[in-house]
Amino acid sequence: MTFVDFVKGESAQSLNLSKTKIPSITANEVLVKVNAFGINRADTLQRQGRYPPPKGESEILGLEIAGVVEDVGENVSSINKGDRVFGLVAGGGYAQYAKILSHHVIKTPSNISCIEAAGIAEVFLTAYQSLCEIGQLKQGQGALIHAGASGVGLAAIQLANLIGATIAVTASSQQKLQVCAERGAKYLVNYQQQDFADFLTSKGFQADVVLDFIGSEYTNRSLKLLNIDGCIIQLAMLNGRYGDNLDMGLLLGKRAKIQGSTLRNRSDEYKSQLISNFTTRFLGEFKSKNLTAVIDTVYPVHDVAKAHARMEENDTIGKLICSW
Repeated sequence: MTFVDFVKGESAQSLNLSKTKIPSITANEVLVKVNAFGINRADTLQRQGRYPPPKGESEILGLEIAGVVEDVGENVSSINKGDRVFGLVAGGGYAQYAKILSHHVIKTPSNISCIEAAGIAEVFLTAYQSLCEIGQLKQGQGALIHAGASGVGLAAIQLANLIGATIAVTASSQQKLQVCAERGAKYLVNYQQQDFADFLTSKGFQADVVLDFIGSEYTNRSLKLLNIDGCIIQLAMLNGRYGDNLDMGLLLGKRAKIQGSTLRNRSDEYKSQLISNFTTRFLGEFKSKNLTAVIDTVYPVHDVAKAHARMEENDTIGKLICSW
């Protein structure tokens, strides 16, 4: 099969098409002929040598796929050959064929294309895990979503809107903020022009859950906006590994929790339960189009380097997808 290879530590231009064997599946796995795969920041970090795959997983890039089931393991009864599916992989997504645990497979609704499905799993499961499983966001509460026009950000806005929360977002341009507003965000902050804490305080907004990809000086400003017993969920550290001096007075006074969270290195059992909970609660919303994958651009696979470069330039609104 063909797959996307790379040179660790090199630029996006090192990405190239190469050949390898089709992966063999175990009794609890299925083999998917991949039609499309999503591009994620974790992929660019792995290419740079900064985010290795979990032990024992494929060194091939790629965390989410969509396609058609080619083969099923002997213990698999819920998935059949020919089913259209999408789902999470811990590696191996940038390939014509990928193996995936059967409990990590989601059947693609009939009215959703493989292109759309390739942009759902990673961002919506990350957003769901953060807002619902960790943050326990409820109707009537406030959600502050930084990087609102990112894939995870736009997924989180849609989920929070369905839950019935009041949503505030930060983004870097009016165009990005407009897309956030169309998905349900009420308070819109261009962080290049306004201090989000000052602006949202002036509007009387308070957050029960904050999704933060930035870190550093954002932490104290987000703490100012938290309600008592609120939670900041840290999903990335785009402003660097170390933060400014943490305001312990705010942390204690708000009884706040700062929770770091990842998805890729979670156990198979955890992912299976997360996927089950998410599909039970929200998969039907994709069928009715109350939830949608927000796709910026679809690239043919030979242009995957362009997709990585766009991701690294933060020049996206929603998902980047590559198609075979």
